[in-house]
Amino acid sequence: MKKIGIIVLLIVSAGVLKAQPPKGKANAGDTYGAKVDVKDAIQAAELPAQLAKKDTVSAKIKGKAMASCASKGCWMTLQVNDSTTAFIKMKDYAFFVPMAIAGKTVVVDGVAYTKTTSVAELKHYAEDGKKSQKEIDAITQPKNEIRIMANGITVVE
Repeated sequence: MKKIGIIVLLIVSAGVLKAQPPKGKANAGDTYGAKVDVKDAIQAAELPAQLAKKDTVSAKIKGKAMASCASKGCWMTLQVNDSTTAFIKMKDYAFFVPMAIAGKTVVVDGVAYTKTTSVAELKHYAEDGKKSQKEIDAITQPKNEIRIMANGITVVE
């Protein structure tokens, strides 16, 4: 019985330890996920025009990271222009980014597309992002947004 208790404790501890964003300062050159060759990256501001022509765009996209999931680092947002951000998820949930990535210039290698995100999902991500209850309650409409499924992310500045 004692062995079963120890095994359960180890499993629970592993889950708690795994459910946190990676530590670190997100310095230039740091890569999360697959290695990214930063050459030939397009500016994030080019995404809306490219997505107007195609349903999906495979590209390396350069932009400023705005925020990441405070719970695990399993998503982040990228500034596209003054009024638009792209929501980035990590392919196969295979890697995470530190909260310190916010404000850094990054290159994301992945597939961009548009998606209408439900109110429930938007509220979930707002909670993950440690938004106030007032901000969460203000979410009442689905949102059409740019999404990127990232294979890898490299900090460049």
